[in-house]
Amino acid sequence: MPRTRHSAAFALITVAALALTACGSGDPAAAPAGTAAAKGRIPTTDVVSSVRKDEAAAKLLPADVRASGTFTIASSIGNPPGATYLEDGRTVAGTDIDVADAVARKLGLRPKREVASFEAILPALGSGKYDVGTGNFGVTDERRRTIDFVTYINDGQGFAVRDDSKLKKVTDLTQLCGLTVGTGAGTTFEVTLEENRHLCSDAGKKPYEVKTYSDQGAIWGSLQQGRSDVVMSTINGLRYAVEQQEGVRFLNEFKRLDVGFAFKKGTPLAPAFQAAVNGLKADGTYDRILKKWGISASAIRTSQISPPEIK
Repeated sequence: MPRTRHSAAFALITVAALALTACGSGDPAAAPAGTAAAKGRIPTTDVVSSVRKDEAAAKLLPADVRASGTFTIASSIGNPPGATYLEDGRTVAGTDIDVADAVARKLGLRPKREVASFEAILPALGSGKYDVGTGNFGVTDERRRTIDFVTYINDGQGFAVRDDSKLKKVTDLTQLCGLTVGTGAGTTFEVTLEENRHLCSDAGKKPYEVKTYSDQGAIWGSLQQGRSDVVMSTINGLRYAVEQQEGVRFLNEFKRLDVGFAFKKGTPLAPAFQAAVNGLKADGTYDRILKKWGISASAIRTSQISPPEIK
């Protein structure tokens, strides 16, 4: 329910996540000094410009891409630490941004980035509008039917609530019966919630209500103002967000997912991107990027092309 401190907290997260303008388990309170989580601000440490071209990885690119020296990338912005804006309101920053820019350097390419809404990116890949998309896209078996992925972190699904919530941990979605859940439109969270609504009815309980939003600030506003009882979102995003505002708390991880660059099915770019990510791991750039954003616990051992969904 709305309270003064909730309103103030919503203002804080709006500034942190948006005016600075859409899946890791590390505790933000224990994040290293200099990370976003530790200081409550967007870090600007340069961990990308020193990356050098990897000729072996670049040779895996299609000839026309090597000749053009560029690729088009659609980025969903607004959910730190994945992707947000710096204080100038124009410069994008985040894990997704740093990893993509570092991969481009490994491949000797220049990314042509366009900001796009989360729910619009995957369909646009299929139409050929973009070569690649980033937006903390979780790898699911459903998505793998039409999209190829190259993984670069491990994140997943989690929950957050107001401090006055009686919820302590969500291990079964029937614990949400009768509540209103706020989440992002077009996400794996929306799919998970909708596919399992029947569990409440099957148990003779009132189904939970799902409210979707395209804007991260609106999701948190719905929680702070009492229109939602619980938020379902990325683990890393939730951990970051609760550190930026009062009156809310992270509940728990619910399900882990690999996160990857998204491509049109059958893309010839995947092997080169995979080699570039693994090259970043080998030269230490990968670890520096994750440390910068306070998500070292989301590191993967090796990049994979469209691995099966983590069950």
